[in-house]
Amino acid sequence: MKKITDDQRQQLLAIQQEEINGARTYDRLSKMVKDPHNSEVLKRIANEEVKHYQIWKGYTGKDVAPNKWKIRFFFWVSRLFGLTFGIRLMELGEEKVQVIYTDLIKKIPEAEQVLADEEKHEDELLEMIDEEGLKYAGSVVLGLNDALVELTGALAGLTFAFQNTRLIALAGLITGISASFSMAASEYLSTKSDESEQNPLRSALYTGVAYIFTVTMLILPYLLTTNYLISLAWTITNAILIIAVFNYYISVARGYNFRKRFLEMSSISLGVALLSFLIGNIISSWIGVDI
Repeated sequence: MKKITDDQRQQLLAIQQEEINGARTYDRLSKMVKDPHNSEVLKRIANEEVKHYQIWKGYTGKDVAPNKWKIRFFFWVSRLFGLTFGIRLMELGEEKVQVIYTDLIKKIPEAEQVLADEEKHEDELLEMIDEEGLKYAGSVVLGLNDALVELTGALAGLTFAFQNTRLIALAGLITGISASFSMAASEYLSTKSDESEQNPLRSALYTGVAYIFTVTMLILPYLLTTNYLISLAWTITNAILIIAVFNYYISVARGYNFRKRFLEMSSISLGVALLSFLIGNIISSWIGVDI
């Protein structure tokens, strides 16, 4: 066993844990992936993670048991939400380990080469991934964003114009469902005219489903409560949650800045909602409609 300080031993034990966790996770994912090339890349990376583990064991003199819960977590996240998202999420956790590597480079010769391997792994993983869900992310964004901007604003305006949750829900559903078909058709024609690699029918399907899902989440409060103000507050909360969840997913999977994208999409959607609320209130008072 090579000589190291107690602090260095603790750091290396933490790295060992991450290496064995990564090795087991990549190995399980390699058996799940259908593409032979991607499966081979995952297997090779899993083997290299084991080699790194053995290097650090030579310094610590200890074996570290894999964290089974963590392995299961990343495996099932990858199965449920896509390989890209799962691996990216795992890589975010490994960034903390890379900070330890950087600190150890001057003290332990092997650290520099292992760090270079880890960075190479990340590049290889990003190159190999080509998932349909991310390929059509633009279509999903179109459906979500259009529904959020248009329907949140429309519901805010209708809320103060009608002040009746059932009537608001009816008007919102008619508007939302009609708009979802319109957006899906527009996406189909747009994709077809662009002559891109994307399938026009699938693009339309992703847009339509995203739109209808958003419509359902925004209309639901008006069907579950009778107080129009509570319904509006609940709808706005749902809109923020949809924006947050979707942007977190895309930010992790694509490596985007979550805070910037979330604030941008939230400000647009809620800004339009506020404007529609004011217009609805003004028109209701001006015309003198009392429903």
